[in-house]
Amino acid sequence: MRFSQLIWCLMLLLQLSFFADAMLDPVDFLSLQAIRKSLHDLPGSNFFHSWDFTSDPCGFAGVYCDGDKVISLNLGDPRAGSPGLSGRINPAIGKLSALTELSIVPGRIMGALPATISQLKDLRFLAISRNYISGEIPASLGEVRRLRTLDLSYNQLTGTISPSIGSLPELSNLILCHNHLTGSIPPFLSQSLTRIDLKRNSLTGSISPASLPSSLKYLSLAWNQLTGPVDRVLIRLNQLNYLDLSLNRLTGTIPGRVFAFPITNLQLQRNFFYGSIQPANQVTIPTVDLSYNRFSGGISPLLSSVENLYLNSNRFTGEVPASFVDRLLSASIQTLYLQHNFLTGIQISPTAEIPVSSSLCLQYNCMVPPLQTPCPLKAGPQKTRPTTQCNEWRG
Repeated sequence: MRFSQLIWCLMLLLQLSFFADAMLDPVDFLSLQAIRKSLHDLPGSNFFHSWDFTSDPCGFAGVYCDGDKVISLNLGDPRAGSPGLSGRINPAIGKLSALTELSIVPGRIMGALPATISQLKDLRFLAISRNYISGEIPASLGEVRRLRTLDLSYNQLTGTISPSIGSLPELSNLILCHNHLTGSIPPFLSQSLTRIDLKRNSLTGSISPASLPSSLKYLSLAWNQLTGPVDRVLIRLNQLNYLDLSLNRLTGTIPGRVFAFPITNLQLQRNFFYGSIQPANQVTIPTVDLSYNRFSGGISPLLSSVENLYLNSNRFTGEVPASFVDRLLSASIQTLYLQHNFLTGIQISPTAEIPVSSSLCLQYNCMVPPLQTPCPLKAGPQKTRPTTQCNEWRG
């Protein structure tokens, strides 16, 4: 009898040990319950269908565990076009002490970002984009020292970007575009930072040369209210492959050396740059967009190696270099937009045939275009500038 009881007790202990290994930490369990009560499926979404707390939460959709701790939480159906979630982010999320990854799919999440997220000391990836998160970005996020990716784009965030965010030592991706952020751009200390996207905010002030690390490969600051020169900033960023500074109030000249960088896309539209583009080494950038600025002086022949070149709506003067014509007729240049400048000539035959794959627009300059080519509608109907404008410019 005692032997059979002993066997039964041993089996019970083994079963308890098995369930203990599979059982989620009680703090994490309660945190998930609180998170679930604060969020809801939008119509057409069944993401929370598997969140039955009578079963193991580590089997829930979007929940990933290591032992008895939640290490990754991906809320919402990640498939394209899924309706997403509604509700608010419960502060209990800060109790998931082992969390390294937190993401929420696009939806209708509202309210402020809980400051308790700063308690997640192992968090490396935080992405909550295309929702309705409002309020300020908690300065305490700077305490999450292992954070590498911060994506809060396409929300309703206000306030400034705290210097504590810039001090994150391992930050590699900062994506805060399409919000209502104000203030200046803080200095960023991480030497592994490769992407900054702050476009379509209301940021002001100048860009300090020391604020951006040379490790950057992607920089978008378009659609803000930034002012001041950028020459010393661009010289340092010699690893860029994408640059967009359009629609700001930047001034000064663009250093020629910036065009020697292997930039894939360069956009400096609708700013208030003054001065000319200085010569440099042969340009190897596929696309250069400097339209809607106030650049002046002659057009450098070094830019003739660009495949798609947008210099329209500036104050360029003089003749178009012959190297542009040669490359245009050989179909090496696909787009050459020079309209709305003060150019005085181009050496091209009126009978020349522009390749079908290439586009040339010359209208509204201080010359009669030697041949008629289709231009974008924004170029307007006028073929040349009034003589009075050209005389005043020359004077």
